[in-house]
Parts: sequence; structure tokens; C-alpha cells
Amino acid sequence: MSDNHEEHSEHESHMGIPQYLLIFGILVVGTILTYWTATWDLDVIFPGANTLLALLIAFTKMTAVVLFFMHVYWNGKLIWLTVLGSFVFLIIMFAFTMQDYLTRGAGIFTK
Repeated sequence: MSDNHEEHSEHESHMGIPQYLLIFGILVVGTILTYWTATWDLDVIFPGANTLLALLIAFTKMTAVVLFFMHVYWNGKLIWLTVLGSFVFLIIMFAFTMQDYLTRGAGIFTK
């Protein structure tokens, strides 16, 4: 029964320590960029620009984690389909949230 299966070592790694450190560096830089985004006033571009930029940075960091730390990059097509389906639903949820946020009038708590 096991004759048809390829032998895989349990300790087989897709990336070495330098690649993991590179991804860690990307996550640290993304965190610093998110902090700087919170300190900038980007509302002169459009209301919610800070939120949109922070979400884009978070999406980039999430993509790096899913692809490399969760080893999706090296998996089969079914795993890719599952991950892409999840991203589609996440984008739909963000779109509905941003649509609600951007179409609201000035509330009682705004200046």
C-alpha cells in the first residue's frame, strides 16, 4: 500500500532559516509602516485613507504569513483554491465594511 507513495522526511523543510528571517523582517517592516500610517493624517486625500492604507499593509503581511509560514506556497491546487476562496470572502467583507463607512454622513461625534 505504501509502495505508491513518495518517501518524505518528517524534517523536510521548504525554506531555510535565512528565508524565515527575511519573512520576519518583512513582517517587522510592515508593523513599523502600520504604526507610521497611524501617525500620518491622510484624511486630506479622502476620509478613511489611513484605514485603507493600514488594511493594505495588513493584507500584505497576512499574505506572507499564509504563503510561507503556513506552507501554502508549496501545496497542491486544492489548498490554493481554499485559500483563494477565503481571500475572496475577506475582500467581500472589507468591501461591504468600506461601503458602509464611506457612505455615512457626518455623525454627532465629528467636528
